[in-house]
Amino acid sequence: MRLFTCTALAGLLAVSATSAAEVTADVSDRDGNRLGAVRVVDTPSGLALATVTLTNLPEGVHAIHLHETGDCSAEDFSSAGGHIAGDRQHGALVEGGPHPGDMPNLTVKENGNGEVEVFLPYLDVERDMLDEDGAAFVMHAGVDDYQSQPAGDAGDRIACGEFTERE
Repeated sequence: MRLFTCTALAGLLAVSATSAAEVTADVSDRDGNRLGAVRVVDTPSGLALATVTLTNLPEGVHAIHLHETGDCSAEDFSSAGGHIAGDRQHGALVEGGPHPGDMPNLTVKENGNGEVEVFLPYLDVERDMLDEDGAAFVMHAGVDDYQSQPAGDAGDRIACGEFTERE
């Protein structure tokens, strides 16, 4: 009986570990230089977890967001559309915020590296990122003020990556 219980439990854990929706994006700058990757996964708790690992970036603080369209083809990355917003407002400092695709600003060190892990309580990878037009990661030149509509007054888009489903 104990062997059966352990085997059944191991099987359930394996199923739950493999059933979470997960997407990844290779991020590039406007010149096509690869900067790193972003991974977003639905966790068993119901929160999405985003992991950002980027290099060769301009030093400073930069806004980062998840955008509604998986298309980085425009020179200024405008083809990625707006933030994944749902029915929420932009920014953690406003009533009704934040958007599901809003993320905290990324601090890039002198060496050009920027890394962050963040839980996104209003994002569902399956629903918000695996729809017919996909989703993208976008990094801005400036800082997100966490309140200006619709995108935090964050400036030009300087990097972008199209998400693909991870198998």
